[in-house]
Amino acid sequence: MTTNSNPAEGKGGGNVEMGVQVNAARERPEAGPLRRALWNDTVQTIVYAILIAIAVRIVAFEPFNIPSGSMYPTLMVGDYLFVSKYSYGYSRHSFPWSIPPFEGRIFEGSPERGDVVVFKEPRGNSTDYIKRVIGLPGDTIQVVGGVLYVNGEGVERRRIEDYVWEDGRRSVQYVEVLPNGRTHRILEEEGDLGSNDDTQIYAVPPAHYFMMGDNRDNSSDSRVIGPVPSENLIGRAEILFYSHDGTARWWQVWKWPFAMRFGRFFNSVE
Repeated sequence: MTTNSNPAEGKGGGNVEMGVQVNAARERPEAGPLRRALWNDTVQTIVYAILIAIAVRIVAFEPFNIPSGSMYPTLMVGDYLFVSKYSYGYSRHSFPWSIPPFEGRIFEGSPERGDVVVFKEPRGNSTDYIKRVIGLPGDTIQVVGGVLYVNGEGVERRRIEDYVWEDGRRSVQYVEVLPNGRTHRILEEEGDLGSNDDTQIYAVPPAHYFMMGDNRDNSSDSRVIGPVPSENLIGRAEILFYSHDGTARWWQVWKWPFAMRFGRFFNSVE
């Protein structure tokens, strides 16, 4: 009895175990196709995200940072801001690397006097500048003794407290009132004796704009480079979203809180 039953039990047990293993192998999906599917989904997600970011950058908003002091006290070195691309329509300079799909502008809008604008410097069409719109097409612009003249009329400027730099230096500061009533602060680091405080009369051609920096004695603007063609406009500066004073490097995490200018975060650009 014992001899006859053991082989039967061994045989039967072996068949059941093999059947379970075969069924499990048939039901388990292969790992290779699953990994490929997950990888394809990840790649598609990344590509879609990049395309959406490029579309937003071209059509809506583009971030810029301020590398020079030509727009003090309005904008400081280390400020990061968003520029609205739709404000003045679109030209080839609205695209990365100024890819030229067309000439001129489409959906064109006109800047207002006093707007702070990012544009391509017209002498080479390669460098981004940020300045304030002072002269419109058809205007005449001149600076005499530091005072701005628009169409032969002197622009009001009111002396206010000195501007105190982060290193303790002081500069003469004014509030300037443009003909349309827009006001902004300007600096005269060299008083009214700077090299561009007495200029010729500039006639602004059609479809051009006369740009000036708010730091009048430290700005390479239309007094130097000439009026800017409307095609070179990139967009209007809208809002600061970040600012730092440059005292912390990217790897000095412990210094970041002390380098950030929290009071400038999310300020509108006036």
